Formats: sequence, C-alpha cells, structure tokens
Amino acid sequence: MIWDGDCDFCRRWIQRWRVLSGGRMDYAKSQDEAGRFAEIPADEFNKAVILILPDGRVLTGAAAVYRAMAYRSSKRWLASAYDRVPGVAAVSDVAYRLIARHRGAASFLTRALWGKDVRPPTYFWARRWFLRLLGAAFLVAFLSLWTQVDGLIGVDGISPVSHFLPAVHDRLGSGAFFFLPTLCWFNASNAFLHLLCGGGVLLSLFLIVGVAPVFSLLGLFLFYLSLVSAGQTFLSFQWDILLLETGFLALFLAPWRIWPRPNDDSPISPVALFLLKFLLFKLMFMSGLVKLTSHDESWGNLTALDYHYWSQPLPTVFAWWAQQHAEWFRKFSVAFCLFVEIVVPFFLWAPRRLRLLAAGLLIFLQVVIAVTGNYCFFNLLTIALCLLLIDDAFWRRWRGAFHETGGARAVVPDRAVRLSGYAATFVLIVTAPLNGWHIFSAFQPEAEESRPIAWLQEYLSPLRVANGYGLFRVMTKDRREIVIEGSADGIDWVPYEFNWKPGEVHRAPGWCAPHQPRLDWQMWFAALSSPAQNPWFVRLMGCLLENKADVTRLFAHNPFPDAPPRYVRASFYRYRFTTAAERRATGAWWKREELGEYLPPVSLP
Repeated sequence: MIWDGDCDFCRRWIQRWRVLSGGRMDYAKSQDEAGRFAEIPADEFNKAVILILPDGRVLTGAAAVYRAMAYRSSKRWLASAYDRVPGVAAVSDVAYRLIARHRGAASFLTRALWGKDVRPPTYFWARRWFLRLLGAAFLVAFLSLWTQVDGLIGVDGISPVSHFLPAVHDRLGSGAFFFLPTLCWFNASNAFLHLLCGGGVLLSLFLIVGVAPVFSLLGLFLFYLSLVSAGQTFLSFQWDILLLETGFLALFLAPWRIWPRPNDDSPISPVALFLLKFLLFKLMFMSGLVKLTSHDESWGNLTALDYHYWSQPLPTVFAWWAQQHAEWFRKFSVAFCLFVEIVVPFFLWAPRRLRLLAAGLLIFLQVVIAVTGNYCFFNLLTIALCLLLIDDAFWRRWRGAFHETGGARAVVPDRAVRLSGYAATFVLIVTAPLNGWHIFSAFQPEAEESRPIAWLQEYLSPLRVANGYGLFRVMTKDRREIVIEGSADGIDWVPYEFNWKPGEVHRAPGWCAPHQPRLDWQMWFAALSSPAQNPWFVRLMGCLLENKADVTRLFAHNPFPDAPPRYVRASFYRYRFTTAAERRATGAWWKREELGEYLPPVSLP
C-alpha cells in the first residue's frame, strides 16, 4: 500500500489499516517508493492510495481500500460488497474522490470525531473493571438479600418458597421445573437459601479479584436465577433481571483463566462486547422511549420532576432539596434525562469521541439518579456497562502514557476465545428476534406478540436472558403510604415503623442504596392497589399477628417484643414533601393527611 506521506488524513487512517491487516501488508510513503514503479504515472500517487497485489495488479482509490480490508477476516464482506453488490462500487468511488479533494476538511472531521488515534480500539482495561464492578453488583445483591431472605421467603417468612414451589408444581406438573428454574426444587429450607446467598457472596469476591471469572459468573448466574425464580414478588424488580442478563452475557466476555493476571491481554470476543453494548443501548433507549409513548402528559410537557422527587419509592434527603429547585430547572432536567435516554444511546455506535461523550453523559445521569433516589445496585450495574464504552487509549492518555506509536494491539484469538465467540454469536442469533420485539413494543405498547415471538418468549423468559426494560413509564402523581399498626386491646394502636419507607414526618428520608430493603419497596407498590391485589400483604399481617421473629426483623423495631398484638390494621395516608418554609416552621420533612382504612382491623381466630 503506497500513500501520500504529506497527507495528515492518510497518515491517520494508514495507522488503522496497519492494525486491521495484521502484518499481512507492507505500507510505504509515495515520496519514498514512487520511483520504484515507473509504470504508474507520478500524479496518480497524489490522487489516491495505491495497492500493489502480489500478482502485480494495481488498484487505486476505493478499490484499493476495500481490497485492503479483505486482509481482516471480519471485514471481508466489505470487499465482497464492493465487487458484487450493484451500486456499492459507484457510490464508494464518488465518496472517495470527494474526500480526496477535501483532505483538509476530512482530516479535521477525523480529529473531531476520533481524536488523534483512529486505530481499532481495545478494551482490556474496560473488561477488567467491568467485571470487577459486575462482581461488586452481585456482591451487594447477595449480601442485601441475605439479611432479609428468612423474613421474605424463608420457612417462617411472608411468602415461604417451601409453600410456593409445591403449589406451582400441583398446578403445572413437570412443567413447573422449566417455568421456575431454581435449585430450590431440591431444597427450600432456610439453610439452603443461606447457602445460595453465601455462595453468591464468595463467587462475587472471586469475580472481583479475577479468580476463574467464567466459572464464577456461571455460578453467580445459577445462584441468583434460583433466588429470583423462587423469590416471587420480592425479587421481580428490573435490576434483578438486568443483573441476570448482564451476568449471562458477561460469560462470553470474561477471560478463560483460573488465577488473576495484573495486565491480562487475552483476546476479547467482539460479539460478546457487542451484546453487552446492545444491552446498555436497549436499557437506556427503551427507558426513554416508553416515557414518550405512554401518553403521560408529564413527560411531554416536562413536568415529571414536579412529582418524581417526592413520589418515587424511596427518596433520599437530596430529593427534598432537589424538589425546592425552580420550575425551569426541573423542566430542563426532564429534557436532559429524555435526551440522554433516547438520543445518547445511538452514540454507542458512533466514532470514538461521541462514544466517550455518551459514556460520560450516561454515567452522569446514573450518579444524579443515585443521589436523589435509592435504586439499589441499579446505578452501579449501569455504570459498569458504561465502562465498556471507554477504550484503552483513553486511559493511557489520561494516565500520561499515551504515545503516537502506542495504541491498539493485534492479538490472535485462542481456542477458548473462538468458542466464546461462537457461543456469543449463537446467543445473538437466538435472542435477536426477542430483543427486536422488546424495542418495537416500546414504540407500540399496544402491539400484540406474533406466534413465533410468543413461543420464543415462553422458552427464554424463565431464564431472564433477553428482557425488556422501561423505568417510570408513567409518573406517579400522588403518594399514598400504608401505615401498619398493632394493638393489644383494639383501643390503643402502635405503628410498625419501617427502616427506610416514609413514616414519621420528622424523620429525614434515608440513604440505603446499594442495599435494597425489599419489603419497604413492596409497600410502595402495595399502596397503588388494594389488599386483594396483594395477597402477600395479607400474609404479612398474619405474620405480625403471630409475631414471627424473621418477619418483625424486617421493620425498624418490633413494638410488641414480648407478646404478639391481638389486632393489626393498615391505614392510608397521603404524603408529600414540605416546602422550605414549612420545613423551617415545623422541622418536618413530610406532610401527610389521613385518607382512611387500607385494611380494617384483623385478628387471628
């Protein structure tokens, strides 16, 4: 390949082609080598790059570029398209001549969009830290659940898995094992639930330090899927399925090794990297799109944050401060959120600088969400996915070790990486129709599944490996809170205070993330419907009447430590943040008004 050594644009892209060709081509400046090829007119070297093939054939311009691409197996289709697809050669030749006549402008655009280095990016740093943060997300998820699992789904819990699984089996027969893939079919005792949580903690630590990452991820996926399948309503949150989908796809990205290496440069499957980037795209784009297609006017007129800060499930104290902002700033914040969720995800596939900008904006949005709301490990997990947008060249330059001659390295895939690539390709093909349907359904929420999609959904949904997302499709514009009270005589009532859910109006909103108090979260959802639609809530009241220790430990304290209450009831209140003036006058963070009964007094027979 002979190129114009005085052309800055050519110099930058020749660096990329050197990497793509992997040493299978020689490159030379026309100023040095043109004299060796007298049969080629001198002015040709100034017009276009020239490729001289081993058989003596000479190609110029777009034809030379496409043929050079063929030396990279993943780019051979481009050369075939140029040779065989009608119109590709003509359009490519026109585009090449246009760029060649405006090299200065092309060089400026290259620097603006790619920066100094246009070589194919590598993601060794990103993979290492992505796996560490993913391990941290799993660690938090298992530890958080471990402290609550007895009271939620244990033998004496609100929804015992030991009762749930037999009931499902009685209804579905042998199909229950497929519908609910969980190791709890073998053992549903509290000890086994603790084994799953403790094993998850150990495997999470292995993943963080880099011990057997593939096997650690496989164990983490199986253990957490077992808990999610058995956890019923208490483990049905979007970040639970996001953690499972991320952990499953990470299997194909993780390096095949047993012991950690400080600077691991084992090859990365490009298909696995694509799957994880697409997951981030799907998560953000769908979350933004469903806001606009839900017909909730608060998103269209940018007033959603007039309600969100105080109506979200578990706000932090910073949400109270954010609520005091001026109306114009809240509207600007809504517009910024929609822009980041709907437009910015397309930058994931854009040139390098736009991709880095997307990473920065997405991470910033997650930090802001984490500051004002307790969304458990969701923000940490999303930030981990964002790290896969940041290539090694960025970190070399940030650390002062970037040089013009440094950058992307070509590595030869080994057998394990090739197998991972084949497996990732299989997953991509199988899940593509379902992922496409999920995105389409964000555009058309009322659309019905076709029979093939329904069949695919039936077989894949129990594994949670191809999911749809859509956070805050409809903004909650009222906050109703359930206050549970107990009484020994039916006259004097004492409230059961929660650890994090709003209760006493002078208690400041707390910050519990990344821990998820799952009962507190479910109480927010229960307030959106009736007790008849929340059978777990009725069982909760029964557990309080029996004073079950595993359940009462889920509250801030048990007001009946010595003997169970004779009666329990649930009252309904409307809550809202106080204004700054009301806060100064009363010292209260919330104001509330009683609405009536949610559940009338009940007692045991």
